[in-house]
Amino acid sequence: MASSVNPTVRRRRLGQELRRLREQKGMTAEEVAERLLVSQSKISRLENGRRSISQRDVRDLCGVYEVDDQRIVESLMQMAKDSRQQGWWHSFGDIPYSVYIGLETDAASLRVYDPQVVPGLLQTRRYAESLITGALPETAAADIEKRVQVRLRRQQRINARENPLRLWTVLDEAALCRIVGNKAVMREQLEHLVEQSELPHVTVQVIPFTMGAHPGLNGQYAILEFPDASDSSVVYIEGVTSDLYLEKPNDVQKYSVMYEHLRAQALNVEQSRQYIEDIAKTYA
Repeated sequence: MASSVNPTVRRRRLGQELRRLREQKGMTAEEVAERLLVSQSKISRLENGRRSISQRDVRDLCGVYEVDDQRIVESLMQMAKDSRQQGWWHSFGDIPYSVYIGLETDAASLRVYDPQVVPGLLQTRRYAESLITGALPETAAADIEKRVQVRLRRQQRINARENPLRLWTVLDEAALCRIVGNKAVMREQLEHLVEQSELPHVTVQVIPFTMGAHPGLNGQYAILEFPDASDSSVVYIEGVTSDLYLEKPNDVQKYSVMYEHLRAQALNVEQSRQYIEDIAKTYA
């Protein structure tokens, strides 16, 4: 179940309000940065919620925007204070994709396409351990275990009794055929995938090799949508050294259309489930 106090989402909402005030004032981010003697990138990060916002930042920005209503200033400063609270994931220390976890924790629905591996929300412990070990060969055992624990904790959104995350995932057949760990691990993983696909709020579709070229060949991405209409949808693209978050309506629309094409070209739900079961049997 989503947290009632999510610092990531609070930062996004505060950033949106600050952007609205700047645009209302008719100023560019560069002009604001010059007034405050900071970098333009700092203003951009504050507005897109990628950087923690202090009450001093809010006070300074409100001064530049000449916000006269003290109630508005106090409300924004309270939002800044609340946004600095820690989410459950902070107890695990430094997590590279903590911004994404914060968004996922508060999301109402998630559409995922993955051409290489089973998505983290549907992974078994042994599959996750083998995958992380193989993908990050220089990572210490303790850090691998921390990442696995975070992954399993994230899965509580799928299994929540109230307001579970609505998950739709489209997988390339490569994700089912790539032996992560060993055959026993793969059989367990694919059987788990079938089991999870039977949940009413989880949909799994497969794009077989025979489909040939398709819109998802450019790589993995996820589209997050939120219960509050004021929170814009986000496209998340995972990177090696940094991640990309797209929030402009035009970008989200392009990825959404591409996802619809993927869903249309994939096997339907029943066919996909049977396809996964057949591949699982080969890992005897």
